[in-house]
Formats: sequence, C-alpha cells, structure tokens
Amino acid sequence: MADFGGADLDAFRAEARAWLDENFPKSLASDTDAQQAAAQSPAAPTGDFAVWKQRMAEKGWGAPTWPKQYGGGGLSSAEARVLADEMNRMGAVNPIAGMGISMFGPTLLEYGNEAQKQQHIPPIVRGEIRWCQGFSEPGAGSDLASLQTKAEDKGDHFLVNGQKIWTSGAQYADWCFCLVRTDNTKKHEGISFVLIDMKSPGVEARPIRLIAGNSPFCETFFTDVKVPKENLVGPLNGGWTIGKRLLQFERNGMGNRQNGPAPAPVHEVAKDYVGVDRTGRLADRDLRSRITQHEMANRLVQLTARRIAVEAKGNQGPSAATSIMKNASMKAGQERQELLVEIFGHQGLGWEGEGFKPEELQATRAMLSAKAFTIFGGSTEIQNNIISKRILGLPELTQSR
Repeated sequence: MADFGGADLDAFRAEARAWLDENFPKSLASDTDAQQAAAQSPAAPTGDFAVWKQRMAEKGWGAPTWPKQYGGGGLSSAEARVLADEMNRMGAVNPIAGMGISMFGPTLLEYGNEAQKQQHIPPIVRGEIRWCQGFSEPGAGSDLASLQTKAEDKGDHFLVNGQKIWTSGAQYADWCFCLVRTDNTKKHEGISFVLIDMKSPGVEARPIRLIAGNSPFCETFFTDVKVPKENLVGPLNGGWTIGKRLLQFERNGMGNRQNGPAPAPVHEVAKDYVGVDRTGRLADRDLRSRITQHEMANRLVQLTARRIAVEAKGNQGPSAATSIMKNASMKAGQERQELLVEIFGHQGLGWEGEGFKPEELQATRAMLSAKAFTIFGGSTEIQNNIISKRILGLPELTQSR
C-alpha cells in the first residue's frame, strides 16, 4: 500500500487513537521500561500485558506494514508512523518484539516462497515463535563470508555441522535463521540461507556470561543436524545476498531504536545530581558542554531517522544508509550511558544491595553493555567500509607489499 496524507491520514489517526483508547490497558502506561522488558522476555506474558499482546496480535498491528494475508496490519508506511506516534502518546509499547519481527520476517517476505511465508510469518505476527540468528562464527566475525559451518546435501535434507558464536537468545529460541556453507570452492557464492528448528537433535546452545552480568549471547553447536530441504530460503548458494539484506533490516532497527516515550534527557538527570548555578544552568561547566554536544548529536540522529522515514517511498525497506544510522545511533547510546555513570558519581558504581535507586544500579551495567553497541550488528569499521563503497562510491584501497 502506498503512503498517503491529508484527510486520509487524519481519519486513520482518529481510528488508531480510538482503537488504542479502547484496547490498550491503561495500567501499563506508567512503566514503558517494564513493557519493553516483557516484550523481550522469554517468559509467557501475564496479566494486562498478556491481554495487550493478544489484542495487538489479533489486530496485526505488531507488524503494521506486513500483508494482511499473513496476519499483518496491511498499513502503509505513513499509517504505521501515525500508529507509532499514537502509541508513544499514550505510553504503549509494541508487545510483539524480537528478531522475527525486526530482522527475519521482513527478509522472508522478500525472499521466501509461499509455503515458507504461510508457515512462519503468522506465528511471528502473533508473537508465538522466537528466532535467533546464526551468522557469526569464532573464525568468521568481521569477515563473515569465511564461515565454515557446513551443510552437506543428503538427498531430502542437509546435514549441518559447525559452530556459531554470539547467537543472541539462542537458549530461548524456537528457530534459527542460519548461514551455512554449501560449496567449499567459492567464498561468497558458496553460502546458503537455511532455517533450523532449535529442537532438532544435535543442536546445543551454551550461554556466554558477559561483563555486565547477564547472558544474552550464546555459542551454538550443530552436530549432524538434519535440516529438511524445504527449509532452504532462496536459491542454493544464494544465501550471501539474503544475509546482506537481513543485516540491513537489523541495522535499520539499531539506528531507530525508539519504542515508547523517549528517556529523560541527560541534562535533566544531571541537574538533580550535580546541581545548578544562579542562572539555573548545570553548575559543572565542562560537563554542561559535553552534555550539550551529546544531546545535539542525539537530536540529529532522531531528526535524520525521521527524515529517512518520511522520504521512504512505499514499503521498499531500508538501504545502505542504515549503516550511517547504525553508527550514529550506537555512538550516541554509548555516550549517554557513560555520561549517566559520571553524573551519578559514586551512586553510579553500585552493583547490587541497598542504598541505590534502581536507575543507579542499572547505570554501570548499562554502560558496560553499551560497549558492545559498536561491535554487534557489524562493527563500526565494517559500517564505514559499506558507507565508503556503497554510498560515497569510493574505490577499495589495496595494500601493496
């Protein structure tokens, strides 16, 4: 459906507002962080959040622009932006979250066959299935095309053997979209995109404990895992193109992470901890300058993301520009967490126990977690290469020996 505006959008805004007023449990509006945590949690939803998730699933608005024939909302991009505005206005977070929505689903809609779409898209829209990503390997990180997880042709199925690393949420996932090697004689052209049922014999996910104290990532092992041929997405040895497209969707989500009302501006938090001078300005001049620079950069990220959304035509999806937004957004996120720890002072160094507010206990963990922002989803250096080649048209540099 093409974007439109004017009276049509005004009518849709009124429709969306009325539906949300009737169906969004008002008890959830006071804590958007709790909503976001519940949306990402592997545990089954409970209480009013379970009601909210069911209603959004039935409406299809958890995946607002996806086709109605697969359970999506069938909205235009403009309508989806209006819906997001109205949800933010009332403190509602999309309860249908995860890699199925942000990464795999949009990719399958472009590259999957009809049977694959009918099988996998409706459960994603309803929030019934969790997906994980099997891309990186111990020896194939920045150079992803060096991956060695092998899928041997056994007639009616592939036999998969190998190891993946940094598999987010693998310990909870039902399915994995995975890049595997199906031709050892070629590098990029020898990779295929397959779907693996995580309950298959031979699949083992081992959580990795991180510096922030949590374990969102896993190392995942495949030992003689049988994958039916119908789980091949796209052509044999055509997985590199599909994988690159999926990464664009991933970076698009990273570059536009807003879901629910924006967090409190850093300068407002700083006033409570650092104090103000006689003019009402933040007392620490150096900190005031750095916070101002950060908030200007963060505002630029938000405005650029909005401009890109407005300029997008139809539902053609993200472009290589997502690499710019990924770098800018992740850098702004890191700066925010580092500034908050500094602002909290010794109160920002708590790990557990009494004497700390929840946001203070979270500060150090969030700052440590943010160190990964410029690595996962393709490192900053990789994004710079994409920007230089695909956006600026710069030639590749060759190193002489």
